[in-house]
Amino acid sequence: MNTPDAAHQSTEDHRWMRRALAVAEQSLYLSNPNPRVGCVLVRDGRWLAEGHTQEAGGRHAEAQALWAAQQEQQDVQGATAYVTLEPCSHQGRTPPCADALIAAGVRRVVVAMQDPNPRVAGQGIARLRAAGIDVDVGLLAENALAQNPGFCARMTRGTPWLWLKSASSFDGYTALSDGQSQWITGDAARADGHGWRARACMVLTGIGTVQADNPLLDVRAVPTTRQPIRAVLDTQFAISEQAQLFNGNPVWIFTAHADAGKTARLAGRNVRVIMLPPDDSGALDLAALLRWLGDHEINEVHVEAGSRLQGALVAGGHVDEWVAYVAPSIVGAGQGLAALPAPIPALDRAYRFEFLDAVQLGADMRLRLRHAGHWQALRAACGLPSA
Repeated sequence: MNTPDAAHQSTEDHRWMRRALAVAEQSLYLSNPNPRVGCVLVRDGRWLAEGHTQEAGGRHAEAQALWAAQQEQQDVQGATAYVTLEPCSHQGRTPPCADALIAAGVRRVVVAMQDPNPRVAGQGIARLRAAGIDVDVGLLAENALAQNPGFCARMTRGTPWLWLKSASSFDGYTALSDGQSQWITGDAARADGHGWRARACMVLTGIGTVQADNPLLDVRAVPTTRQPIRAVLDTQFAISEQAQLFNGNPVWIFTAHADAGKTARLAGRNVRVIMLPPDDSGALDLAALLRWLGDHEINEVHVEAGSRLQGALVAGGHVDEWVAYVAPSIVGAGQGLAALPAPIPALDRAYRFEFLDAVQLGADMRLRLRHAGHWQALRAACGLPSA
């Protein structure tokens, strides 16, 4: 369980765990589908080395920190390791990090939160303790969870963490009545939006947006070594083979309409076509989509879509967060944020979120909202104490 004990009350422990969390941020655009983890090695109050999770197949945070210490000829015997997620105990793409810490001779390990991966789930902690290493668990666990909601959601509920991104006028319109939307918000807001694309495993849109805007949906405004998968919900497989999306980077098309010839032609352009069942309305089954994504190592889904798809995701209870950019403009009429499939019968039946923060970006504001029930369920599933 991720319950802190008295050892976690020291100022030094908080200081170094906050450092480890800051180090983990360096994995934000890098480590998917692995979690973002930071590790800091300290002895007698002195920093020795640190590391963060590398790209999939590369070193995990603990191994990276130990490697960095070796490069600097730092002896870590008797050190304390501050790690934002439980060291792994199984052989995956890389050797177990718990074994690496044991072999290095560390004396103590402070872990922010237990790994929800069933292949670990306390076994790394148990292995460290069996080797005589002092282990404390639970310091700044909520912060660690906030860095990895997608990984933790996939491990505990089997589906990714999904957020909607919207850009709207102050009176709530994402485009004019004729579809004009470029640009409602300014450069700073759009660059920030690219940062949210970059941290996701997938950028998801609907066929309506592709047909109206012919977007690229890639990351251009922030530096990244990894592009997210771009995906389109296209029930009838109507997408044009000349769409800008098809630029050689991976694209996934989810459809309920089989077309072997089109599928074969697009396969040569790095496009994967996935068949999904329709729901009762004839649209793609969104719950089945999210289960499929969870089964295929998609941690976080960034949605940039029109009001129909966004409304369907809200009404289906699939939205975990909302990243909303709001411009100080009034357009009077146009296309709204979310077209719900049916009107709500009363205000107390509204779909509710909680505000997380508000940040000014140039002339615009970014509002972050989160589904409180989804967050509390994730906390509970990961063993965090009740808030």
